[in-house]
This record gives sequence, structure tokens and C-alpha cells, in this order.
Amino acid sequence: MQPATAKWYDRREYVFIEFCVEDSKDVKVNFEKSKFGFSCLGGLDNIKHQNEIDLFEAIDQNESKHKRTDRSVLCCLRKAESGKSWPRLTKQKEKINWLSVDFNNWKDWEDDSDEELSNFDRFSEMMNNMGGEDDLPEVDGADDDESADSDDEKMPDLE
Repeated sequence: MQPATAKWYDRREYVFIEFCVEDSKDVKVNFEKSKFGFSCLGGLDNIKHQNEIDLFEAIDQNESKHKRTDRSVLCCLRKAESGKSWPRLTKQKEKINWLSVDFNNWKDWEDDSDEELSNFDRFSEMMNNMGGEDDLPEVDGADDDESADSDDEKMPDLE
């Protein structure tokens, strides 16, 4: 039995853990208030994987779920207290060799504010209200075919 390699990332209401086990079978996920368990058989050799985590904070085990694909098992843990950042997944500060941060999905959502979102909405609306190409002013010589650049000359053949 060995632990499965996993990556995790934090969001406002959820914490996501992806167990990287290809062709997993007999997947069992156990959501408890402050503990999380995962086990499965994986790969062509049917290696038994088992992971157990004492979580940094409490979760809502009834709202937490998981999804199995051919390449991994993604677990979505609903935070008991949404809006609170998790600086790490585990209660202990020690490094766990099978667990890493999923930097491809990591986002500093704490810095997001409603004001920034409304600024983005106003910017998007402004961009949508701007005219298209038909509204551009005439520029002298922009469409003249006679004003060819030196780049437009035919290049000599390579020897």
C-alpha cells in the first residue's frame, strides 16, 4: 500500500484535491468534519493507494464530493467557513512528500474585491460599446496599393 500523489488548491468556498492515479478502481472517499480519507486501486498493476489527511479547517462533509476520470480523482471539499483562506491543506505544518500545490489552478482570491469586479464589468461594457472597424477615421494612404514597402519586394531564390 502506498499514498497516491496529489495536488491541491484553495478557492473562496472550496478546497480542491486531485489524486493523480490513472485507471483507478474501487475509489473510496471519506469526508469527515476535520479529516479526509482516500483509497483506490490504480494502474495496470492494481496498486493499492491510501491517503489520510487531517485538514487545516473543518469542511461540510454533506456538500463535499468527488469525481473520477481515467487519469485522476478530483475531490471538492466544501469549506465549513467559506471566505477563509487555507494557507495549507493539512493541520500540521510538516511537508508531506506526496502532496503539492497545484500552481496551474492556484489563484489569490483573497485580493479580489467587489470593487475590482465592478471595475472589470464597467471596462467590459465600455469595450463592447466601442465602435467597430466602420467607425475608424480615414487615414491618408492607408489603403493605397501603390505605396509598397521595401518588404514587399520579391526575395531572391536560395542557392
